[in-house]
Amino acid sequence: MAAIKLAPPSDACLFDAYMVVDWSAASTPRRGADSIWWALIQRTGATFAMVKRENAPTREAATHDIIEQLCDLLSDGQRILAGFDFPFGYPAGTAARLGMPGSPWRHMWQELSDLLDDTEDNANNRIDVAEALNERLGGEAFPFWGNVREETRPYILRRGRRPHDAQDLAQWRLCDQRGKTTSTVWQLAGNGSVGSQVLTGIPRVWRMRTDPRLAMESHIWPFETGLAHDPRPRLVFAEVYPSLLTPNPEPSQVKDARQVRTTAEHFAALDIAGELEILFQGDPGLNEAERAIVEREEAWILGVTGMRDTSATRETP
Repeated sequence: MAAIKLAPPSDACLFDAYMVVDWSAASTPRRGADSIWWALIQRTGATFAMVKRENAPTREAATHDIIEQLCDLLSDGQRILAGFDFPFGYPAGTAARLGMPGSPWRHMWQELSDLLDDTEDNANNRIDVAEALNERLGGEAFPFWGNVREETRPYILRRGRRPHDAQDLAQWRLCDQRGKTTSTVWQLAGNGSVGSQVLTGIPRVWRMRTDPRLAMESHIWPFETGLAHDPRPRLVFAEVYPSLLTPNPEPSQVKDARQVRTTAEHFAALDIAGELEILFQGDPGLNEAERAIVEREEAWILGVTGMRDTSATRETP
C-alpha cells in the first residue's frame, strides 16, 4: 500500500499504530459486507500506511487474530490505539438497577462476559441475555427490544417497545445525544441497530484487556484513564464511530472495509498534526457531573465532537 506523507510531526505523537475494528453480531460465520473487518495503520515519522486489513468470519477468529496482532505490536515497542465501533457503556444508572455496587462499567463488563455464550461458529445467546436483563431491570419487555426470532417472549419484544419516561433509564447516552446519528444501545435488531454488537462486543474487548499478554500494557478509555490521554498504557482501547467520516473510495472494497481503513488513517493523520490528544478530553461542554457519568459508566465516542473530517482530502490508492 502506498504511504501517505503529511507535514512533519511534532515529538508529541501519541501512537505508532492505529487499529479500527468494525464489529458484527452475526449468528453464523460471515465475510464481506456486514461482517467483522479490521484495519491496521502504522506510522513512521510523518508517513503512515495500511499494513493489514482482515475480514474474519467469526468473532472468535477476530478475537484471536487481534490479540496476536496487538501482542506483536507491543513486542516491537509500538504504542497502539485500538478502536471498536460499538458503545462501551450503557446509560447512567443501568448497573445500579441491576444491583451492582462499586465501579459500574467494570461490573457491567464482567456481567456481560459471564452471561454471554458465544461459540466458535458465532452461535450466541445474546437475545436470552437481553431478555434476562429486562426482567432484572424492571420485570417487563423494556428497555431492550428487537428479538430477531419469530417467537413470543414475556420480557422482550420482536419490534418496538413502550416510550421511555422520566423514571426509566435513558434512551440515549450523553455521547449519543451529542452525536445525534448513533443508535440506542437498547435496540438489538433492525436498521442501524447496535445493541447486539454491544452484547457480543464488550465481552470480547474485556477478554483482550484481561489477556495476560496485554493486561499490564493496556487501559480502556475513558474508564481507566479519565477523559484525557493517559501516556502510561502502550495500548489504549477506545470506542469509535466510523460513520462520522466519509469513507475514502476503493471501488473493489465493501463499505465496511473502506470505513475501517479511513478511520484508522484519520486518527493517524490527526496524531501527526497534533490534533488527536484533544479528542480524548471528550466534549468541553460536559459539566463535572456529566464527566463523572462518562468516566464511570457511559463511555464516550472518540471524536464525536471536535473531529474535523480529513477523509475527503485525498484519494486512496
